[in-house]
Amino acid sequence: MSRRGAILELAVLGLLHDQPLHGYELRKQLSGVLGAFRVVSFGSLYPCLRGLVQRGWIAEREGDSPARQGLTGKRSRITYELTAEGKEQFQTLMAQTGPDSWEDENFDVHFAFFGQASSDVRLRILEGRRSRLEERLDVARAQSRERRERADKYTAELHRHGLESTEREVRWLSELIETERSAYSTDTPTGPARSAGKPATDKE
Repeated sequence: MSRRGAILELAVLGLLHDQPLHGYELRKQLSGVLGAFRVVSFGSLYPCLRGLVQRGWIAEREGDSPARQGLTGKRSRITYELTAEGKEQFQTLMAQTGPDSWEDENFDVHFAFFGQASSDVRLRILEGRRSRLEERLDVARAQSRERRERADKYTAELHRHGLESTEREVRWLSELIETERSAYSTDTPTGPARSAGKPATDKE
C-alpha cells in the first residue's frame, strides 16, 4: 500500500471512531483532517472503504429499510461504522511513534486524533516531529547561505519564507511538548505504589 493510502485509511478509521458516517459526509470531513488543499475524490475514498470492509475493520449499514426503499424507489444510503477489530487497529496505528509518524501528512493526521492517543505517545511523536524539522532547518540554512549570492530577490524571499514557517512550527511544537510534559508529570505517580482504593496512612 502507498503511503498516501495508509494515511487515508488512518484518517477514515479515526473519523469513524466517534460516529458512523456515510460516504459523502466522510469525504467532507476528510478535508478537515488532511487539509483544505488535499481533496479526496470518491475514486480514492470508495476503494479505501471497500478494503477496510473486506478486512473487517468497518461495516456497512443500510440507512433505510427495504420497505422504505421500495416506496421511494431510491437506493438506500450506506453508512459506515467502525467494528471492534477496527477500533483495535486504529489504536495500534495511533500508537506507532516511528519516523513515518513525523512526516508532514502523517503527522497532521496523527495530530488530528491526538485525543485518542496516550500522553507518552503524543510526546514521542511531537519530539520526533520537532527533531525532523530541526534537521530540515540545518540543511535549509546551509543552502540559504550558499544561494544568497546567486539567487534573485524573489527566490531568496521564498527561501526566507520557508525558513520562517519552519521556525514557527518548531516553536509551536516546543510549546506543545512543554505542555505535554507538564501534564504527563502531573498524571504520573511519583510516590510508592498503593493498591487501588487503599487510602494513604500517616506512616506513608
